[in-house]
Amino acid sequence: MDHKFIADRAAKFTPSVLMQLQSMMSGMDDIIDLSIGDPDFTTPEPILTAGYQDALKGYTHYSPAKGYPDVIQAVIDSYKKKMNIDLDADRVIIEASSAYSCFLACFATINPGDEILLADPTFLAYKSQIAYAGGVPVFFPTYEEDHWRIKAKNAEPFITEKTKGIFLCNPNNPTGACLHKEDLQAIYDLAEKYDLLIYADEIYTSYSYEVPFTSMLTIPGAAERTIVLNSLSKNFVATGARLGWVIAPPEIITSMMRLGVNVVYTAPSISQRMAKFALEQGEAYLEPIMAEFKERMFKTAERINRIPHLSVQSPPPGSFYLFVNVKETGLDDVEFTMKVLKDAHVTVVPGSDFGDQGKGYVRICATQALPKLLEACDRIEKLGL
Repeated sequence: MDHKFIADRAAKFTPSVLMQLQSMMSGMDDIIDLSIGDPDFTTPEPILTAGYQDALKGYTHYSPAKGYPDVIQAVIDSYKKKMNIDLDADRVIIEASSAYSCFLACFATINPGDEILLADPTFLAYKSQIAYAGGVPVFFPTYEEDHWRIKAKNAEPFITEKTKGIFLCNPNNPTGACLHKEDLQAIYDLAEKYDLLIYADEIYTSYSYEVPFTSMLTIPGAAERTIVLNSLSKNFVATGARLGWVIAPPEIITSMMRLGVNVVYTAPSISQRMAKFALEQGEAYLEPIMAEFKERMFKTAERINRIPHLSVQSPPPGSFYLFVNVKETGLDDVEFTMKVLKDAHVTVVPGSDFGDQGKGYVRICATQALPKLLEACDRIEKLGL
């Protein structure tokens, strides 16, 4: 990109292979798209109806800058009920999606030159948002033999006097890794030792299969140095609602609010009303959906492992992502991705899009019905890679 009106930060942006794939799929009528982490289920009707009914009652205006008080209370009650975590209202803010929340969290806490540790591989947007805030992303490795779990011992060698924080995604995108309580404790101990901030993306809390989901906030003392991100998008299959919440120390919440009112001002009012119902009563409507995701993940993983030269952890630990090892095909991950798109009309994402440790792997999203997922596996196997 070269134009005098384009800011340097935008000009430096490099499109990922994932972005390129979207245009390459054009014209493929029989495509099976396993590239985007958008659940294929429509948000349960009672959650939608709750938002609609409240809209008819007048909830179509700006909310308070921090979000409606009763929605904040719904977050507080949910964390107490599900995780036995006690929260005060001054530690919670409602925002327009967890992606936007992460953006605000970075801008509220990162000064130019601050180094922020990121597990490799990791979700694409963290690196960009840290950099946009003036920070320096510093990657440390995770490994397939560790089931991709973040290990504090692997992060510690990368800490310098400039290190300010560490990012977690639990369960993880793209690997599906689930952090055990001992992992979280070790990360907290590391953060306390070096006085680091913890950014904990916990938007896949309902997709933990290997172990029961454990929030960083359950570790004693962690609440004073942790920013937790969560949302409606994955746990309530409502990506289009663009509604998230943040739990953090009060000073950080205040700083995020001051920044946020200068960007979108408040989170969507109708989506907030959906969130209130979802948090209070929505779990029952999600149970069959989460059960189907688990079945998809387990059966697709089993099927992948029957394809020569492909392998993936089975049973899968969590999320709705399968991080498949394709090294034995003799193709690198980008070549594999392009081959299956061109010849099998199946879209996956190369692991190198998520970091150097992702080279030789591809991410498959279980966001299609099980018959489609199995058909995609059949098509890939027929290529004889």
